[in-house]
Amino acid sequence: MFLNEEHYELNGHDIMLRGAAAEDGAMLVDYLKTVCGETPFLLCYPDEVHYTDEQEAEFIKEHNEADDAMLILAFVDGQYAGNCSFTSIGPSRRSKHRADLGIAVFLKYTGFGLGRLMLTRLIKAIKECGFEQAELTVVGGNERAYHLYESLGFRECGRIPNANRYDDGTYADDIHMVLNLKAE
Repeated sequence: MFLNEEHYELNGHDIMLRGAAAEDGAMLVDYLKTVCGETPFLLCYPDEVHYTDEQEAEFIKEHNEADDAMLILAFVDGQYAGNCSFTSIGPSRRSKHRADLGIAVFLKYTGFGLGRLMLTRLIKAIKECGFEQAELTVVGGNERAYHLYESLGFRECGRIPNANRYDDGTYADDIHMVLNLKAE
């Protein structure tokens, strides 16, 4: 699914949400390398990001053409700030009611409601696709994100202890959260 431009005002900032285009591929690869270095709460270290611009363009194309997936880019005052996306958990009849979502925002754009706006718009699209459940994983210790997800109705449903091992030898859990969309 592709999201046409939507404009919002948020705490004195002009926000634009839109779908990604193939030419955004290089920007998204650079973004991923940067944002992975800003926080320990994403999937990898910056030096582990090996996507090519072409692979990212294919990822964008797949999301734009799918009936059960979406990628939303966020811009704050004209500057790229982050993205969020969802995909179906799987193609089987047993899992087609479930959507998996993710979000990441440059550190300098956190703390003023952008993540909430992005997720609210993403959840609306998930509902419009007919999904009954939205799911995500948050890394233990990421209290701001955990509380944001809780405030949007997500509930913790399980943990994987020590799922993340850092280079300094410390660990963090993966916390699985779910939002029941049928109850809304």
